[in-house]
Parts: sequence; structure tokens; C-alpha cells
Amino acid sequence: MPHESAAIVTRGLTKTYKVRRPTTGRLATFRSLMSPARDERTVVSDLDLTVGRGELVGLLGPNGAGKSTSIKMLTGILTPTSGEVYVDGRVPHQNRADNARSIGAVFGQKTQLWWDLPARHSFGLIQDIFDIAPRDYERQLHDVDQVLGISEFWDTPVRLMSLGQRVRCDMAAAVLHDPAILFLDEPTIGMDVVAKERTRAFLLQQVHERGRAVVLTTHDMTDVARLCERVLLINHGRLVFDGTLDRMKLQYGASRTVNVTFGEPVAEVRVAGARVLSHEGTRATLAPEDGHTPEDVVRALIAGFPVVGMTVEETDLEELMRNAYEAKNEILVP
Repeated sequence: MPHESAAIVTRGLTKTYKVRRPTTGRLATFRSLMSPARDERTVVSDLDLTVGRGELVGLLGPNGAGKSTSIKMLTGILTPTSGEVYVDGRVPHQNRADNARSIGAVFGQKTQLWWDLPARHSFGLIQDIFDIAPRDYERQLHDVDQVLGISEFWDTPVRLMSLGQRVRCDMAAAVLHDPAILFLDEPTIGMDVVAKERTRAFLLQQVHERGRAVVLTTHDMTDVARLCERVLLINHGRLVFDGTLDRMKLQYGASRTVNVTFGEPVAEVRVAGARVLSHEGTRATLAPEDGHTPEDVVRALIAGFPVVGMTVEETDLEELMRNAYEAKNEILVP
């Protein structure tokens, strides 16, 4: 099969919908029934991407950017209008049954668990559906429980679980049949801090120890920063960035500022190699310039002023993403 070396490959992947155009005037209802006018709406356009085995990538974008449609084409739910797509060496929409055995998925508010049954009963049903050998099933269940800690509540009916508990059980269900690829939508939604850390550890284990490819969609920038080796940004149906977070910072102007507190009011703050962004009484914010670093600015402030407190802040990831989405020019994707 083509593209077996990569977990996911798309070339020119496009999805277009035909939507009915509203009509006005006399007999508008009759005309819309007899000969409705339709417009084409492109939701995903010429998407080229490759995801390697054992790689965790973030597929990110604002609402309506085309993320969900892209995932549905990768999982075989939707048929592309044009282009090529291979998942684990298969064309998903042409090989839906085989593709289902190669992938696992956790989609936000939706669940693959039976609502009125304890989660462990759902796991047993999944074992039967995928014909998992008893020894493999017990090993898989033990391994996921070691990281996710789901045995504390897996005898509880799913409808009585918290959102965070259910998502953890959904994540366990998604890997019981040992898929090559995981698709995850907001995997840490509704979780407390401890559960989030367990989930992140689980995902990293799946990538580094199991060699699974993981495609993550999320609005939680902490998840992105902690998990994603690479990010793919989609906006208006097009891939606008493909690279590491460090490369994004270089591309979209990530900067660091120095916030300083003085022991007494300072009339004027002047530091070589820094621009004063704000200054009022005992507080000031400066940005390095002309090749100087925040460390240079810190040293100069300590040497020249009665400093009692100081912090260095970096442009947060949300602002960085916003800069990328709003950029007029598209990034050259390697």
C-alpha cells in the first residue's frame, strides 16, 4: 500500500459542500422548491500534511476553521471532494471497517461508552467487537489503569460519572484494541489538575512507548505546550503553519518583557538596549531591543536602580496563535 511509512498523509485534500442560496421576491418559495439555486462552500482546501508514527501533533485553529471536517475525512466519516488521504496506508472512506481497527478516537462531548452500564462492562463489549484476546485485553486494561487510574470508578454507570472521569474511560476504550493512530478532541476537558497530569502522562506514554501517532485538537494552550512536538494551524480551511512552537515564536514575533518594581519612585527609567513600554511611580515594563536579551536588561536595572522585585514574561501561546490566524501572508510549510 502507498504511504505505509507515515501514519497519515494527505495531498490536496479538499471538502466542498453545496448550500442552498436564499431567494426573495414573488414565488420565491416555489422557485426554491422547483429549481433551487446552490452555492459551493469550501470548508477544507488543498490540505497537505504528513504525520509520522510515534508523533504527537496538535491540529489547531479557531472555530469554523475546518478542523472537525478534516478529522472526519481522516477517520472515514466523510468522503473528500478531491485530493488524496491515507491513514495507516489505507484510504479511510474506502476501507471504513479496516480503518476503524487502525484508529481510536475521543471526541469531546460524545462517548463510545454505554450510558447506563458501568464503564468496565463497556470495555468488555469493546473486547468482543474487536475480538481482542483475553490476555491482550487484560494487559491493555491494566496498563491504561496504571496511568489513568480508572479502576477507582469503572464500576460506576457512565451517566453517574463526572465529565473528567468519563473522558478518561473513553480514552481507555479508544486504545483497548491497540490502534496505530489516536484522534483526540479536548481530551482534558472537565478534568482537575491531577487528572489532567495523568492524562498528559498517558498520551506521552502512548506516543513514546507504544509508537502511536496522536492527533490532538484542543483550545487548552497548556496541553499544546506540554504535549505537542509539532503544531498544524488551520484557518479558513487552509494549512497556514506546520512546525514546532519554537519556530512559531520566531515566525510570529514572540517577545519577552521585563516587569520591574523599585523600592522608591523613579523619575525616569532609561536602560541601554531596552524600550520602556510603561512607567508609573515604582513600576515599569521594558522590552529588550537591538539584539539585547532580557538578561541584559535585568542586569542593567539592578546595577542602576533600587530594584526590589522583577519578573520576565513571555508572549503567551494564545496571543501567538492569534497573531498566526490574523497574519495576511501564509507561512511556507516545509
